Amino acid sequence: MFNASTQELPRALQLMLARDQAPAPVAELPRRSFLKIGAASGFALGVFPLLSRAQGSSAALEGLKPTQLPGAFVAIATDGTVTVTVNRLEFGQGVQTALPMILAEELDADWTKVRSQLGTNNPAYADPLWGMHLTGGSTAIKHSFTQYRELGARARAMLVQAAATRWGVAAASLRTEKGVVIGAGGRRATYGELAEAAMALPVPERIALKDPKQFRLIGQPTTRLDAAAKSSGRQDFGVDVRRPGQLTAVIARPPVFGAKLRSVDDTAARAVKGVKAVLRVPLDRGAEGVAVIAEGYWPAKTARDALKLAWDIETMEKVDSARQLVQYRELARQTGAKHFDADMAPLANAPQKIEAEFVFPYLAHAPMEPLNCTVELGEQGATLWVGSQFPGVDGMAAAAVLGLKPEQVQVRVQAAGGGFGRRGIPNSDYVVEACAIARAAQAAGLRAPIRTLWSREDDIKGGYYRPMHLHRAQIGFDADGKVLAWDHVIVGQSIMAGTFFEGTTVKNGVDITTVEGMRAPYPMPMRLTVHHPKVNVPVLWWRSVGSTHTAFVMETLVDQIARETNQDPVAYRMKLFGEAHPRHRAALQLAVDRSGYGKKALPSGRAWGVAVHESFDSVVAYVVEASVKDGQPVLHQVTAGVHCNLVVNPRTVEAQVQGAALMGLGMCLLGAAITFKDGVVEQQNFGDYTVARITDMPAIAVHTVPSADPPTGMGEPGLPPLAPAFANAISRLTGKPLRELPFQMA
Repeated sequence: MFNASTQELPRALQLMLARDQAPAPVAELPRRSFLKIGAASGFALGVFPLLSRAQGSSAALEGLKPTQLPGAFVAIATDGTVTVTVNRLEFGQGVQTALPMILAEELDADWTKVRSQLGTNNPAYADPLWGMHLTGGSTAIKHSFTQYRELGARARAMLVQAAATRWGVAAASLRTEKGVVIGAGGRRATYGELAEAAMALPVPERIALKDPKQFRLIGQPTTRLDAAAKSSGRQDFGVDVRRPGQLTAVIARPPVFGAKLRSVDDTAARAVKGVKAVLRVPLDRGAEGVAVIAEGYWPAKTARDALKLAWDIETMEKVDSARQLVQYRELARQTGAKHFDADMAPLANAPQKIEAEFVFPYLAHAPMEPLNCTVELGEQGATLWVGSQFPGVDGMAAAAVLGLKPEQVQVRVQAAGGGFGRRGIPNSDYVVEACAIARAAQAAGLRAPIRTLWSREDDIKGGYYRPMHLHRAQIGFDADGKVLAWDHVIVGQSIMAGTFFEGTTVKNGVDITTVEGMRAPYPMPMRLTVHHPKVNVPVLWWRSVGSTHTAFVMETLVDQIARETNQDPVAYRMKLFGEAHPRHRAALQLAVDRSGYGKKALPSGRAWGVAVHESFDSVVAYVVEASVKDGQPVLHQVTAGVHCNLVVNPRTVEAQVQGAALMGLGMCLLGAAITFKDGVVEQQNFGDYTVARITDMPAIAVHTVPSADPPTGMGEPGLPPLAPAFANAISRLTGKPLRELPFQMA
């Protein structure tokens, strides 16, 4: 069970699993048991427990747990092919390669014969630290690094012992290399030849992990195992699931969140060829909708468009973006729930002052693959095919809807075409809706697998956005840039309120996901208070969560103080870091050195921009070159300095930073906002909701700080500092600070 204090947790999702909120512990197995889980054409190995959270600890063994048994994770075929099961969702972050690399390193596998696959909601695939199935918070490598090393090491030890027994020699006299056990006199036995015998051996009580100096895979730039399939269009995602007799469902949703139906005329819809059923179904947050089930997406969508629906929206709160901004401004003038406290008396007489208001809109996740879930009901239970970040939570939610026990529901995790947080939702909204449709269809006599599919428009208008936020700051400082007092108010909806995470993530009325990234690493005397208004807009974390707005606020204000006190922005930050933040210093210095900042002359009309931010225990610094063309900002060059400790696969880190930077740039572009008029989302599709495209991508170079410390996360940290670095460059050109995302240049 996870028992770290809240101060140790990386942010957001990390804090949601305190001991009093943790799920029931996974059942333990006898120490010398083996777990055999579907190792097709291969074998299943048993393993003993992780030694401790700290790598290399000799802590007492606790008994075998499913998360520690290689039988669920590694299958070795007779031809030596090693298939590694990944305990996370793969949706672009590269875990389907990085985790097998870690296991294969300790196994001494032949990398050319390593394959990977995604897991299920089986207890074996829960996060080994949290005891919960989860992909989020940039924790996949961080939490499973030691786990996968030990899985590989123990499997290797058993293979070596099998060879030693066969040859009648001491195991210590043997070595392994690329899937082969090697003995004296040139004796060789492949892992495929030894697999069956290894399975019959006792599990070793102690095992040694490699010295990092011996790594031959970890740290090497490695092509992703799914690269060929994805680049050629052969990769299957959740949307591509096809079961025998499968039908497709689409849902007509209310125009205002939470509304119910007043009347339904489905005459024209039922007349569309291929339509099998039109069903009134319950939806998320108490709403109602109409599900059209047909032989394919197009007839289902065509029939949905033919529905004549009347909605009861009179009693619903109708959010209007203009009115909401006025309300948020009124709240920002008041002191809210206190998060940080400091003496504000020096503010009144400070030699220099800044007063600033920042506005950040709602943002849609907008992954390339819209939400989908395929449900197949059987005599003994149900199977779901879905790209889920929370397969355990989704499985339990599905069981509740279907009237089944949790163990009767299998969630088969599918590769997802993006997600950015939308596929990890505490109330499992899209999974629950898919299961409700499947159950209603069965009651109507349709016994077929049903794929519930969202359209792009459904996805943009369907809610669970990054919340809208407003910041108000009053800062007093002296001529040396020393901050004397910083009074700060944030207004924005709570993500965690009303979820089963609320008890551990909302403290003293403050949702910690709202304030993460504020103040640190700068030693500012800050009073920070927060208002969490209740608004009829469903909200959720969005890639890098609170840091999507707090990094922009902190890094643009710090830069402004440097400008107004005539200090170099890099030197000013280094002075603030002091000796207390060596990782920040190292990341920023690396970006500075590799960019040529302060040394090379920029083309006329260009300026440097700098920002550095820590999120999810990793630090990313950007030095950028930008200009203004025809009144609009242009980002030309980005140099990243990254400190994520030990890098498992440099290509994965590079790709994550590149993708996060582009997504961060997308926040700056005109049209990157979800807005409301009379309760209705005004945006429909990519035509009126801007996402960054390949044509917006600047030249980008990614550099990592060398480290042998255990790895930290990289799925999200590359996003937060991009927008402020870009804004700081533009402010140096125009002399005007940017206070709003997307950028407003007028």
